[in-house]
Amino acid sequence: MIIINLDVMMAKRKVGLAELAERVELTQANLSILKNGRGKAVRFSTLNRLCRELRCQPGDILEYAEGDDETDE
Repeated sequence: MIIINLDVMMAKRKVGLAELAERVELTQANLSILKNGRGKAVRFSTLNRLCRELRCQPGDILEYAEGDDETDE
């Protein structure tokens, strides 16, 4: 399963949801869905903007962990 650590990076960079959403040109609702791990996909362009604004690598935001309770379809 993929774990989203966006909230951790946001806390490290001391940036709030509204500010980051504006800076990466996403709605607060869509960024919240991603931050809370409820998103099903993320575009590379969005990941690129998040990494640029948070000054991090994709691996700082996305993490793979064994044990997936969902099946790939």
